[in-house]
Amino acid sequence: MGQKSSNLDKEVTLQHMQGLYLKFATDCPSGNLHLHEFKKIFGINSKSTEEESAYMDNVFRSFDTNHDGHLDFMEYVAAIHLVLRGKLEDKLRWSFKVYDRDGNGCLDRQEVRHIVTIITKIKICDEPGVPVDVDGICDRIFDSVDKNKDSQITLEEFLEGAEKDPWVMEQLKLDIGPCDWFIDQNEKKP
Repeated sequence: MGQKSSNLDKEVTLQHMQGLYLKFATDCPSGNLHLHEFKKIFGINSKSTEEESAYMDNVFRSFDTNHDGHLDFMEYVAAIHLVLRGKLEDKLRWSFKVYDRDGNGCLDRQEVRHIVTIITKIKICDEPGVPVDVDGICDRIFDSVDKNKDSQITLEEFLEGAEKDPWVMEQLKLDIGPCDWFIDQNEKKP
């Protein structure tokens, strides 16, 4: 989710955005972007892992603000803006929303473990055999972030913990990098 320095070099311009609108209008004549189309944007296909697919399901759900099962153009633009140009706090708020699967405004250990499991499996996909202690990561996140030790992380605790501890920030932020895809799609004429 956080912009890496390589993405900073590839700024999405107004011209790219206009191209994206034309691409959206062409590819989504109904005016709606459905989950399978969203997954295609991020390169999720039949060769993708179950974890990658589940991760994109959560991301899609977080952008579908009216919960109607698809993204309209305004939700699409808001998603692009957040991912490519959003402020760190906005991205952390969005990350919290992705983690908070039940939408109750707090993260329990199961929700954190679910996303950490998905993210670590995606990250180690290129390095199979690397041991990962998901429970240890979750324990450290809760030890660092859950200030009142009630076994739930509020949005405020999430934001504060991520901003104070770089390791926690690295574990909590969600990295999705569609910038290259957007630019490539703009260069392909509809």
